[in-house]
Amino acid sequence: MFLRAVIELNVYLKNKNLTLMQKRHTNRICYFNEQAYTTRKYYIPYLKKHIHKKPEKVLEVGCGEGGNLLPFAQAGCKVTGIDLAKTRIEQAEMFFKRQRETGTFININILDMEGHEHSYPLIIAHDVIEHINDKLSFLLKLKNNLTPDGIIFIAFPAWRMPFGGHQQIAKGKIISHFPFIHLLPIPIYKLVLNLFNEKENVIKELLSIRSSKCSIQKFIKYTKQAGYKIINQQFYFINPNYETKFGIKPLKLCKLIALLPYIRDFFCTSCFYLLQQEDTHKSFDNNSFVNDFLQSTTYGG
Repeated sequence: MFLRAVIELNVYLKNKNLTLMQKRHTNRICYFNEQAYTTRKYYIPYLKKHIHKKPEKVLEVGCGEGGNLLPFAQAGCKVTGIDLAKTRIEQAEMFFKRQRETGTFININILDMEGHEHSYPLIIAHDVIEHINDKLSFLLKLKNNLTPDGIIFIAFPAWRMPFGGHQQIAKGKIISHFPFIHLLPIPIYKLVLNLFNEKENVIKELLSIRSSKCSIQKFIKYTKQAGYKIINQQFYFINPNYETKFGIKPLKLCKLIALLPYIRDFFCTSCFYLLQQEDTHKSFDNNSFVNDFLQSTTYGG
């Protein structure tokens, strides 16, 4: 099965569907709906296994248009999303209004966020930490906004996986379809991007991601320094997001490869982590999670 999945992923890397991924960055309502679908189908069932009850409040850091928060709002949670991009916050407010749901969206950096100390039993940071240079300060700030027994759900692509450099955002077909190119030394990587006439703003963003890269081992190191314990970790060979993006069913990483530091980074397209403060000694009832999450209304545009 794993060999078949390797072949399938290789086909995906060469498939024209990567072009569709570029278009999704301009069709934000599509992106919003895809996020809501993936959260409802994959993220919430994952959280259900490890959280003892439905969180009254949910904070998402780097919320974008807010799609990940929609199923939580539909389940009756009070949701707050923050993002550095003012445009994304405006879109989140608009899309929530279309869905007739309530959410609070703030254009702010989490490091500047005040007045929410120990407020949230659940904090989400999906595909965010790989963009942040000072990961330790980021994790410490999340802790300040977490209730004493709260949980943080962090997901990110391992740096060394085929598209860990986010090169799919490049405008040129060759660069955007080129796996592992982000692993080149910085001078050579920049030279290649220029040779293929990538725009300066795209090059700047790709080099920024190259600088703020996040490997699995570094993430574990930072969580320990910030005073967290890892409640659960799950590695995916085929990211759950790929179902809506490319029509490929998710697949967890082979257990043997998942145990191999450094090697697993090349195969892990998404890492799921649940964190809790180290000094918390609360036990979790895996069967008492409120089913409102799974019974919320179907997402839509």
